[in-house]
Amino acid sequence: GLEIGVNNGDFSERILEIVRPKELHLIDPWKFFDSDFYKDAPYGKDNVKNQLDMDKKYESVQKRFSNEILNGQIVIHRGFSEEIMPKFDNDFFDWIYVDGNHLYEYVKKDLQLCYEKIKDYALITGDDYYDLPPDGDWSEGGVKKAVDEFIHLKKLELIQVKNHQFISKKL
Repeated sequence: GLEIGVNNGDFSERILEIVRPKELHLIDPWKFFDSDFYKDAPYGKDNVKNQLDMDKKYESVQKRFSNEILNGQIVIHRGFSEEIMPKFDNDFFDWIYVDGNHLYEYVKKDLQLCYEKIKDYALITGDDYYDLPPDGDWSEGGVKKAVDEFIHLKKLELIQVKNHQFISKKL
C-alpha cells in the first residue's frame, strides 16, 4: 500500500495496526510553505514555524517507524507525489490512501497518478471528502470536487463515504 501525505505519521501508524500491510510506502515532501494561502495547512505558518520544523517532523517519522523501516515493512519517500509516483511500476499497489495537498488541481493529479499505479479492482481511498464548510476552508473543497469528477471520468465504484473518508474501487 501507499499513503500520500504523512505529516507526523499518526494515520500511518493506524494503517500498520489495522491493515498490517506487508509493505507500506509513505510519500511526503515535509516542506514548509510560507504563503498566507497555506497558513492553516499542516505545513503552513500557523502550524509550523519554518523548514526546520518540517525537517524535524520528517526525522520524527523516521524514528517512529525505525523498526518497520529496518525490516522493510515501511519505505519512506521524501518528495512530492508527482516526483515519486512515476518511479513505481503501473499496476503495483493494492491500495493507495490520498491525503496530500487538498487543493483541487493537486488532488486531481494525485488521483490520476494513483489510477495508473493501482491494480485492477484495487482501492483509491482518502481523507477530507466534504463540501466546503460554511466557515470556509483553505482547500476550497478541492478533495470532494476532484474525487467526484475522477470517479465519474474513470467510472470507478464509490464504495463508501464515512467520516469524510472515501473508498473507491478501480474496475
